[in-house]
Amino acid sequence: MDILLQQIINGLVLGSMYALIALGYTMVYGIIQLINFAHGEVLMVGALVAWTVIGVLQEAVPGMPTWLILLAATVAGCVVAAVLNIVIEKVAYRPLRNAPRLAPLITAIGMSILLQALAMVIWKPNVKSFPSMLPTEPYFIGEAVITPTQIMILVVTVMSLAVLMYIVHYTRIGRAMRATAENPRVAALMGVKPDAVISATFAIGAVLAAIAGVMYASNYGTAQHFMGFLPGLKAFTAAVFGGIGNLTGAMVGGVLLGLIEAIGSGYLGALTGGLLGSHYADIFAFIVLIIVLTLRPSGLLGERVADRA
Repeated sequence: MDILLQQIINGLVLGSMYALIALGYTMVYGIIQLINFAHGEVLMVGALVAWTVIGVLQEAVPGMPTWLILLAATVAGCVVAAVLNIVIEKVAYRPLRNAPRLAPLITAIGMSILLQALAMVIWKPNVKSFPSMLPTEPYFIGEAVITPTQIMILVVTVMSLAVLMYIVHYTRIGRAMRATAENPRVAALMGVKPDAVISATFAIGAVLAAIAGVMYASNYGTAQHFMGFLPGLKAFTAAVFGGIGNLTGAMVGGVLLGLIEAIGSGYLGALTGGLLGSHYADIFAFIVLIIVLTLRPSGLLGERVADRA
């Protein structure tokens, strides 16, 4: 039971990060039916920008509270990631909007590799130690352990998801996004500017990815140019698992995938005496992907069905 509780905590933390990243995939797909495979690299850029800002602020303002440094670094990472994603959309995807579907997909993969190479040049390929900006004293729930950083991840995820759902369902830009997702030509006739809506969608997805990147680096204590690839791939799996293009599906898929991965690897390690476990955690995400694509290609909650705007 103690192992189960600990793995549930770990799974919720991991799934929260997957959910935030998956929302970026599913929002873009819901609007323009494109899988942005460079999304994981946007996460990486957000985390590395935050790492840089933390280092600068620690040297420039030694007495600044660590939580405030982390907040400022996260905001900086979000801004840079949003601008980067808007540029990617305008330069790499917009000219190919009416091209065959394979062309933007190959472009997205190429953009992913390009961003990794640029990050290697700017930040060097070595693994960076991401400083712990919150207290390290853990809290105990029975025999299970949860750290302040993990609590922060859960709280920030819930707040981010609540803000996103409010934006999508109760604001003007949200109505424009839903109208564009349903029929961009009709939305344009009604006064909506599809290009501006698509750019806003890419920016919102990038902000969520950057937040997830900072939380991912804070949780594992490292950041590097390759850090976004695997979380991005797993978040794509989560988006497919829940139903690509479905916001609720992305959230459910992310949390469930995190729980499956944590519980599966935890019990696999316990049953094999530690021979197997965390090193094999990645296989569970892709086993889920294969099963979902085989048995229910539309995902748990189905593909997007546009709401009335």
